[in-house]
Amino acid sequence: MKKSLEQTNFIRITLMLLAMLLLTVVSCSKEESAEDELSNTEVISATELQFSDEAEMISEEVTTVAEDVYAADEISMISKADYQSDYLPDCVTITTVVTDTTREKTIDFGEGCELPNGNVLSGIIQLSYAKDMETASKSIALTLENFTFNGVAVEGSADILRVRSNDNGNPQSTANASFNATWPEGDTASFTGTRTREWIEGYGSGFWGDNVFLITGKRTYVGRLGNVFIKEVITPLRREMACRFIVSGVLEISRNDNTASLDFGDGSCDAKGILTKPDGTETEIFLRRFLK
Repeated sequence: MKKSLEQTNFIRITLMLLAMLLLTVVSCSKEESAEDELSNTEVISATELQFSDEAEMISEEVTTVAEDVYAADEISMISKADYQSDYLPDCVTITTVVTDTTREKTIDFGEGCELPNGNVLSGIIQLSYAKDMETASKSIALTLENFTFNGVAVEGSADILRVRSNDNGNPQSTANASFNATWPEGDTASFTGTRTREWIEGYGSGFWGDNVFLITGKRTYVGRLGNVFIKEVITPLRREMACRFIVSGVLEISRNDNTASLDFGDGSCDAKGILTKPDGTETEIFLRRFLK
């Protein structure tokens, strides 16, 4: 009888602990949902801003890989020399198929491959562009296959207009992209629109760490709760490849005719930004959910 009573008490305590744990999880979930619920005058929550910025960096990384692979082709063909970039590690397999009119590139990251900047990619990026590498501008078709970025599943495609030399004498790519992202927790978001990347430093050096880009453009981001945000670059965003983050520049974020701005800082390599709300209130934001 004593043993049976002890067993009964153990079961009761276990059930109580499980119930408390369930309540805690539900409570946390409700708190997160409440935080993300926006009034008509609010623009974006801190949590949604983190998801939004991560989505932007997914698109940025995909475009960076595409441009790096294309540039290696371009430089090798034009200079008639074997040019190599050290950005993509040995765990990436690049396959080239040349037809009468096109060059088809398969960039395979396998089940997971870490880039020099710490981001881990898996799956495939497909590129297709005209065979003639002597033209001043070229269209590049980009598609994804079973692709992930730091565990985030990404589907979509982009049309990239590549110009060998813009008005400043620099290579430039304008990508009209549409991507859907699904995070491991089940959250989803989509982002569409155009971004222009001017390659202002490091082109042709072969060393990934000295590459610098200036980014401009405008996109629509649909968040996890269905809110629609318009995101437009006001001051060009500076991407230094030696850093995982945008290091400077200003992005405007609009929703329901209200606008906030996100300042990425003074050039320091960090995951921080200053969000200025419509009423002028400034808040420091960590732009990566996994960095605090």
